[in-house]
Amino acid sequence: MPSLTTSLGRIAILAALAAPFAFATGAMAQQNCGTSGAGFDAWLAGFKQQAVAQGVSPRTVAAALNGVTYAPDIVGTDRGQKVFGQSFFQFSDRMVANYRIQQGRQKIQGNPDLFSRIEQRFGVPGAVLVAFWGLETDFGAFMGDKQTIRSVASLAWDCRRSDMFRTQLMAALKIIDRGDLTTQTMRGPWAGELGQFQFLPDHYLNYGVDFDGDGRVDLIRSAPDALASAANYIQALGWKAGQPWLEEVRVPANLPWDQADLSIKIPRSQWARMGVVRAGGGQLPADQLPASLLLPMGRFGPAFLVYPNFDVFTEWNNSLTYATSAAYLASRVAGAGPFNRGQGDKIPVLSMAQAKDLQTLLNARGHHVGRVDGIIGAATRQAIKVEQMRLGMPADSYPTPELVAALRAGK
Repeated sequence: MPSLTTSLGRIAILAALAAPFAFATGAMAQQNCGTSGAGFDAWLAGFKQQAVAQGVSPRTVAAALNGVTYAPDIVGTDRGQKVFGQSFFQFSDRMVANYRIQQGRQKIQGNPDLFSRIEQRFGVPGAVLVAFWGLETDFGAFMGDKQTIRSVASLAWDCRRSDMFRTQLMAALKIIDRGDLTTQTMRGPWAGELGQFQFLPDHYLNYGVDFDGDGRVDLIRSAPDALASAANYIQALGWKAGQPWLEEVRVPANLPWDQADLSIKIPRSQWARMGVVRAGGGQLPADQLPASLLLPMGRFGPAFLVYPNFDVFTEWNNSLTYATSAAYLASRVAGAGPFNRGQGDKIPVLSMAQAKDLQTLLNARGHHVGRVDGIIGAATRQAIKVEQMRLGMPADSYPTPELVAALRAGK
């Protein structure tokens, strides 16, 4: 199955980054916050004019948008979506499955020339590519089958994220106009992602690569195009060729836990001086490569050093659980063994209700963790660390029932 975060995470994450279109006419400026679609046809007529003004051919505009109807089910799905709050164990146990590790390795072994050419051009190793490929669509097996133009047009009309989806609708039209896809072949999930790596249309337009040489960028049917385009995008996010992204380590019991923070990047040699060693017990290189210590399940769970390339995983999807799982899957495909679970199932995991309670308590103490949604993101983890330090608890940024109880007691 595709990643849980395909529609629920990356679309929402990138919404704030989408450049809005300025629509001049009153009809274009209207926003529908209901579900009836009243006024959709008039808005669509205005959008057609805007598309032609943006350089899309009238023929493409007519072929793609004539007869398109409002899809209340798509808007309803968008309004009702719930982001899944899962621990690293829960998510990685399910998503970093053995079949994905094995199939990822087989993809690379079966196409050595393709992956070699991609790495030579973009600097991105095959293990990283197949990790995202496997998590996003199970290597192209599950890409969605909804009509992208109808879905995106409906979301562009709806008031919730209209600017973002108007950007995506315009990009989708330009993809068709460029000759890469047709209206009929442009199909995907309900939120408009496309292809084997679930690119948003504007990413498809801007980062798509014709790597099979057929004159079109086809991220749906061409694995070479899809893989090279993903590598092009990853390179644009800042990937540094030849550098690691994540490795499992062992940490001493007396480590200053407040140093386990993605915002703290210190030389690998300094981690070695603090007693951090490789998972197998070997010494870390005494070099200046910056690294952060990541404890996704707190001090009693697995420990990883993550390097500058790990930032690319969090740029792809800023869910730390997803990013860590993707990086871990890439390391497994590259030959690493399974991580040490530490105390495993004995590590407490807050329920969604408990996590929301914690966020409410943190906000009440003057922290700004954002929306109370039960998702333990970067802002919540930072606030947890501050409160753990204030209360004299080990400051590993991991949420525990003890912390919730202390805050609820007014400590």
